[in-house]
Amino acid sequence: MNKEILKLTKISKKFTGSRKDIIVLKNINLKINKGELVSLTGPSGSGKSTLLHIIALLDQPTSGEVFFKKKSFSKSNDDERDLVRKKGISIIYQQNNLLSDFTALENVIIPLVNNGYEWNEAARKATKILSLVNLSKRVDHFPSELSGGEQQRVAVARALITEPDLILADEPTGSLDRKTANEIFSLFTKLKSKNRAILYATHNRELSNRADYKLSILDGNITRKNE
Repeated sequence: MNKEILKLTKISKKFTGSRKDIIVLKNINLKINKGELVSLTGPSGSGKSTLLHIIALLDQPTSGEVFFKKKSFSKSNDDERDLVRKKGISIIYQQNNLLSDFTALENVIIPLVNNGYEWNEAARKATKILSLVNLSKRVDHFPSELSGGEQQRVAVARALITEPDLILADEPTGSLDRKTANEIFSLFTKLKSKNRAILYATHNRELSNRADYKLSILDGNITRKNE
């Protein structure tokens, strides 16, 4: 049984500047398997977010191919990429992007409704997921009524609700205190399963060291560190 969930082949990305092009990624080759918890480190501006956006099919590389579950998306259309993001890949941001006019429960329900679920069935699944992240008593609260850590847990629940094969997290604990950051990271270890991979970008050395292995970006190149 092949465990590969993601493969990048010779991925490069450059942005055209007014004076010169800015090369962010240089011929990146990478493979991530199901069941892996992987950290992504590198200084600010090194290309971590750019790489995650390419993996999430939110951005196109300048050259190279992205394979998700053995399918190449180098020539895919918007509908194909949207379908993968709806069901196969979820992304969590540092700024959790919760909808302020919706409760915690409603924020988590929305991805399922977008996937065709009836509201009541979506609500049942969302309630169960919120219980998993210890928010059973906060389901009817709005984001403004939740702490930063609680808001991020809602974002984690929202990412998990579609049962994605790959969860991407872009500095998910960057705006949280150490204790709350550890709580959020503990959720990632809890969510790790043989059928899912989790890739998270972080500046936090302590949290990066808790991954199965680390990827480091510097000067457009990526290296793997087994620690």
